[in-house]
Amino acid sequence: MKSSYFDGSIWSYIGLQLVNIIIAIVTLGLGTPWILVRTYRWESEHTVINGQRFRFNGDSVSLFGHWVIWWILTLITFGLYGIIVRVKLISWRVENTEMLGNYDY
Repeated sequence: MKSSYFDGSIWSYIGLQLVNIIIAIVTLGLGTPWILVRTYRWESEHTVINGQRFRFNGDSVSLFGHWVIWWILTLITFGLYGIIVRVKLISWRVENTEMLGNYDY
């Protein structure tokens, strides 16, 4: 069995989050899909499981389309759809993540 580890540094994470905060402030929160994609990409690129590195391929524009629909449904259902949004977001993230390298186990 090969090793599993996370190789992201605290400094690169702080840099990522500082830019994310600026995006959130400048866009008044409408940039949340861009923030999520940047964060998912950083996490995936620094994750190795059983010797295999990951890559996140999702794009912000695609997520933004989902995001608008999810917010509308959440408003229409007086917040109830918000419970489902978390699961939808996890599903979208997994669908847009791939394992790199050879797959010999």
